Amino acid sequence: MSYLELRDIHKSYYLGKEEFPVLKGIDLNFDLGEFVSILGESGGGKSTLMNIIGGLDRQFQGSVTVNGKRLDHNDEKALDTYRRDTIGYIYQAYNLISHLSVIDNVLIPLDMTTLNKSEREARAMQLLERVGLKEQAHKYPNQLSGGQKQRVAIARALASDPKVIIADEPTGALDAQNTQEVLQILDDIAAEGRLVIAVTHSQSVADAGTRIVHLEDGQIDKDTKLRDAYATDETPRLKSKLLPASVSYKTAYKHFKYNFWRNSLIVLGTAIGLFAVMLFSGLGNGIKGYINKQVNDMVNPQVVSVSRYQKTSKSAAADAQAAPSSSGGASQAGPSAAAGGAATTSTKKVSLTDKQINKLKNLKHVDQVDKVYSASGVTAKYSGKTATISTLQNWNASATTNTIKYGHKPKAGEVLIDKKSVAKTFSKNDYKSLIGKTITLSYKTLNKDNKMVTVKFKAKVAGITSTSNSMGMAFDNYVNTKTLTSAMKANNVDTTASGVAVSVDKLDNVNATTKKMNQLKMNGKRLFTATSVSSIIGTVQTYVDLATNILAAIAAISLVVSALMIIVTMYMSVSARTKEIGILRALGESKKDIRRLFISESLIIGVLSATLATVVAIGGELLTNHLLASIANFAFVQITIGNVVTVFVIALVISLLAAMLPARSAAKLNPIDALSAD
Repeated sequence: MSYLELRDIHKSYYLGKEEFPVLKGIDLNFDLGEFVSILGESGGGKSTLMNIIGGLDRQFQGSVTVNGKRLDHNDEKALDTYRRDTIGYIYQAYNLISHLSVIDNVLIPLDMTTLNKSEREARAMQLLERVGLKEQAHKYPNQLSGGQKQRVAIARALASDPKVIIADEPTGALDAQNTQEVLQILDDIAAEGRLVIAVTHSQSVADAGTRIVHLEDGQIDKDTKLRDAYATDETPRLKSKLLPASVSYKTAYKHFKYNFWRNSLIVLGTAIGLFAVMLFSGLGNGIKGYINKQVNDMVNPQVVSVSRYQKTSKSAAADAQAAPSSSGGASQAGPSAAAGGAATTSTKKVSLTDKQINKLKNLKHVDQVDKVYSASGVTAKYSGKTATISTLQNWNASATTNTIKYGHKPKAGEVLIDKKSVAKTFSKNDYKSLIGKTITLSYKTLNKDNKMVTVKFKAKVAGITSTSNSMGMAFDNYVNTKTLTSAMKANNVDTTASGVAVSVDKLDNVNATTKKMNQLKMNGKRLFTATSVSSIIGTVQTYVDLATNILAAIAAISLVVSALMIIVTMYMSVSARTKEIGILRALGESKKDIRRLFISESLIIGVLSATLATVVAIGGELLTNHLLASIANFAFVQITIGNVVTVFVIALVISLLAAMLPARSAAKLNPIDALSAD
């Protein structure tokens, strides 16, 4: 039994319904150790027969048997394995891959063997040395002569240690000297116990083999033995394996690098869109952070302002006074503490009883409940100078030490005064010297008998406050609670509070606790109106998020353009590399390998685009924050790790989607048609 057997091979081409037979019943046997020349004129079916033997052509009638096993031409994976294991190709046009170096071309089939990296590289260099090109290993095909290119093709054909070498017009483009050298190499290959099949139309080339098969008009008219075949042995040969994914990535990178400037423009275009998305996201983060900081500087975000629930319009006005928007998160005091007729409803209607306050204290997550008092239109006097305090509030849970620039929070008999409206009125150039000094405070209000009285007391300055934010603040002046209530009692002013500041244990529990407070009832009636600053922050941040997302969406339009650029580039790459695809398929790479090659190249573009966008965005972040430092000492652009990860994910998704159709188109190319492409 011969190693390779062809039985009743028929092949026709069709133009419309008209049939053009090319092979008309070919029966041939080939043995290892033979150097068989298939001789014939152009158009006689030589190349078609070669493609059938090489497992490239699947559309024919008849059978091909290899080492006693019939080859299934309907099983594409089996044909891929057959080409990897058994076949090595040498082409008249060399068919080297231009963007790979000489050694990389030889390594293509070696990457589909079980050799490790160092063994593959060593074998590639040995083969190049055998064909006299060791010194040219790191050159590119366009730097070689025709004879050198053919020698590289021979080294590549031998790389995977195949048993069958198919040479298609191996000397057709060579001069006489190179022709003789190549024929000698082919004869040496047959002497190693391989089967060499050379397709040629040259009688002199055919005479160099051990046997000539003459093909005429699709049929064999002569089969002449020139000399005995070479002896064969059972020397173990290399084993093949599927192409590792890492090789596709490396090949894709090499092609990217080979066409660096063209690909760089695509990377730049994609990076611009990604940069815009990242920068706008960072701007949104910064603005939200700035808002949080401004609010937190004014009021403790873990405090909920609570007042009596009222349905009347007058009570609604009282509730509005209790909201953080006018008081920095603390409830207004009852009418007993208000000045100038600030309260117009009765104390019983708006005051909070101890029983009601206890209901708040007993809620889960509540740490502390402070009564809130405030006095309006307060006059402050020191050393013959007078300053007006619009609102003076007791120090309670809603207050924050962030506003205290000098000194400490007020203890018994102490007060905090605002730098701008009070301290500088008393001492413009040396206002800090007021700390420790005693000032006189007074305001007018109604007592329990509904008569206007003046509440007057002295307090030592504990510190000076200053609101550095631009959002403004109603309560910049604070007095110790006991100091204020003592003065109120001394003038028969009711100290029952209409509002309290409720401190919640954790920020995450504020919204849920606020909701529970608003749901508390007594005798079927709602008790409280509770407002938290976190809900206000959340509302503002919703608008910020909306604006940020709109800007990011506008920036995303450029990403659509980038995706189209990648799609067009990939299709152009498939078109330009059609022959390369045919070469890789002929060497044993599968459709999956081809798809992965082009997808890998697209993903490289995506990763580099995201990397460039990240670098530029971070640079833009630093520059923008530096330029805005004169406006406010705050980072208005804050690019987070999450933003970076999001941009990389977007880049990879765009690249993957953009490459899918071109990669699929490349994988579906017929290897024979691909090899014949210009």
